Amino acid sequence: MNITLIGGSGFVGTRLIDLLEKDDRFNIMNIDIQPSHFFNQYTIFGDVRNPGQLNGLLKGCDVVVLLAAQHRDDIRPRSLYYDTNVEGMRNTLQAMEKNGVKRLIFFSSVAVYGINKENPSETDSFDPFNDYGKSKVQAEMVLSDWYKAHGDWNINIIRPTVLFGERNRGNVYNLLHQIANGRFLMVGNGNNVKSMAYVGNAVAFVKYLLENVTEGYSVYNYVDKPDYTMNELVGHVERVMGIKIPSRHFPYKLGMIGGYAFDALAFVTKKKLAISSVRVKKFCATTEFNSNKMLSTEFVPPFSLEEGLRRTLEFEFLHPVDDGIVFQTE
Repeated sequence: MNITLIGGSGFVGTRLIDLLEKDDRFNIMNIDIQPSHFFNQYTIFGDVRNPGQLNGLLKGCDVVVLLAAQHRDDIRPRSLYYDTNVEGMRNTLQAMEKNGVKRLIFFSSVAVYGINKENPSETDSFDPFNDYGKSKVQAEMVLSDWYKAHGDWNINIIRPTVLFGERNRGNVYNLLHQIANGRFLMVGNGNNVKSMAYVGNAVAFVKYLLENVTEGYSVYNYVDKPDYTMNELVGHVERVMGIKIPSRHFPYKLGMIGGYAFDALAFVTKKKLAISSVRVKKFCATTEFNSNKMLSTEFVPPFSLEEGLRRTLEFEFLHPVDDGIVFQTE
């Protein structure tokens, strides 16, 4: 099976290539504007925003895995979210059609639901709160309309919750880093629930779809269960790291005031800071997502959520690998 990743040089794509290359049934190509830290032998330069490049690179492909996206909070100009995430989807579909490729796995996001929703499932309505989420909604709408006119295609959409794992530099890493280094201050009561997903499980689910879900149009939330509250997450880090975290709690309103102050400081200094009002809001929000549809399949995650956290903590903090290779996803 010839698998083409578009945007596979990043965090998820690197782990997916690492998994697939161990299986002789898969031939891999990665199209990206960035070289791959570990798998340049599979990587060809190509920009999802350039339809001409895609048209010439998908010949002989059986399945496309679309990972290319603008996802960080600080992307400027904001039009880049839509140029990459929405127009990139259109370009990919048109290039696939020209090359006779009819299978697509698309990485969307639970950002399509917005925040502070009550355990939304795949059938819940869209309510994104930022440009990233809005662009993912638009990309899914493009894909849904396309399938209506191309009913013989196989399209699988994965909406992962926040992903974490070794070498990732995103929101979960920032949180784990603060806890592990004793610089953590709990904003709110700590009872808000956080759905998370270990990258090793998310890419294993992609492999499951490649092998088993070959017809129709399907959407899956990807979450590793059970969900943790913030208090439970802190307790888990304490056990793995063998440390004791002070149990101070900072009121939410004061936390938001501090976040807005850092927003103003970032604006004045033109610097990206570790604290912002958006991050405080995300930290205190309940982000719990229903994954019953995924759980109803025969997929078995290779790692428990607890094991994924332990592996990440050991790699990053207990036995750190200092080779400078990290993936920025915040």
